[in-house]
Amino acid sequence: MTKNKKLSELTLNELYTEKKKIKGILMGFGIVMIIACIILIAVAVKSKNYALIAVASGSIITLLPITTRLGQIDKEIKTREQK
Repeated sequence: MTKNKKLSELTLNELYTEKKKIKGILMGFGIVMIIACIILIAVAVKSKNYALIAVASGSIITLLPITTRLGQIDKEIKTREQK
């Protein structure tokens, strides 16, 4: 629905819908990522391969693009509400 539209072209209701959807995706991926990191750290300690701890902590960065998008949507909503 909103894949080809810029944020400035969306209505306020569409922005709220997009925000809710992205927040749900971010929470889902975040929970999965935390579980994966815990498993990686446990495997690293058990196998004494401590390089996996760096991989586990560095993998959180994969959530950065979706958090950036959420921030852009929040900013657009705030500018529209101020008008």
